[in-house]
Amino acid sequence: MAEPTSAAWAIEVEGLVKRFGAFVAVDRISFRVRRGEIFGLLGPNGAGKSTTIRILCGLLLPTEGRVRVDGLDVLTQAEHVKRRIGYLSQRFSLYEDLTVEENVEFFSGLYGVPRERRRERLEEVLQMVGLAERRRALVRVLPGGWKQRLALACALVHEPPILFLDEPTSGVDPIARRQFWEMIVRLSEAGHTILVTTHYLDEAEYCHRLALLHRGKIVALDAPAALARALSWVAFLRIEPSDVLESVKVLEREEMVEQITFSGAGLRLRVRDPHRASERIQQLLHARGIAISRVEVVPPSMEDIFVAVIEESERSER
Repeated sequence: MAEPTSAAWAIEVEGLVKRFGAFVAVDRISFRVRRGEIFGLLGPNGAGKSTTIRILCGLLLPTEGRVRVDGLDVLTQAEHVKRRIGYLSQRFSLYEDLTVEENVEFFSGLYGVPRERRRERLEEVLQMVGLAERRRALVRVLPGGWKQRLALACALVHEPPILFLDEPTSGVDPIARRQFWEMIVRLSEAGHTILVTTHYLDEAEYCHRLALLHRGKIVALDAPAALARALSWVAFLRIEPSDVLESVKVLEREEMVEQITFSGAGLRLRVRDPHRASERIQQLLHARGIAISRVEVVPPSMEDIFVAVIEESERSER
C-alpha cells in the first residue's frame, strides 16, 4: 500500500516531549493520523494521554518536538488550529444554569459561527446528538450521558474537521458509552477525523488504529486486529474445573501457565503453546482428582494485548 501524501494526514506528531521539571510526561512520541480516521490513544491513567491531547490542541507547549494539525504548525499557528478543531475535555465546560440550546448558542457565538447560520446549525447538532427533544432542559438536571452528548454538540457547532476527545466516556454508564461511540463512528463516516483518549480497553475495538501508551512512550501502534496478530505467541485457555481454588494452587506452580485469572465459573490461563498446555493442564488436574468439564482456546482481549505489550517493553528495557 502506498504511503499517504502529507495532505492525507490530519495530524502529524514527531519527537514530542513534555517535561514537568524532572518528570517526563510524554517521552519522544511520533505518530500520524489519516483524515477520516478514528485514532485512539490508549493507556492507564498517568500514561501521558491527556498531556498529549492538550499539546495537540494548542493548550500546552511541548518541551520538544513538532506537531501539525490540519497542515498547521501548532507552535506558531495555535489560534488558527483552534478554529479547525473541536475539543471535548475530561471535564465538560458546560453552563449548568443554562438550557441545552442556550449552551449550544453560547458556544456558537464563541466559535464565531456566522449569525445567519447559527439557528440552522443549532438544529443540526441537536439532532446529531439526540438532544432535540431536550433543548429546553436545564443542564444541571441532565444525567451524565446527556451532558456528554451536549458537550459533543458544543464541540461540533463550528463544523470542525478534526475532533479531540479526552476520555469522553469516563464516568457514564455502559449503555451511554456504547451510544456515544456509535455517534463517534457516524462522525468518522461523515468525514471527521477523531483522536480519542481512553483507559477503557474494550473501546479500542471502535478505533481504526491505536497507539498504546505506557509511561509516556508509545509501546505499540497499529490496527486492533494487527496488534492481536503481532502477539500471536500470546494464547489463552478457558477451563471449567470441578474445584477452581484447588486448580489455582496446582497451576500456579506450572511453568507453562504464565497467568491465571478467574472467569465466570472457571479460570482463564495465559499460555505460550495452547495445545501442549491443554494436555499438560488436564494431566495435572486429573492426577489431583479434579474433573474438567470444558477446555477451550479463547482469543485475547485488548486488555490481554496491552498487558503483554507492556511486559515485553519492560523486559526489553532491562
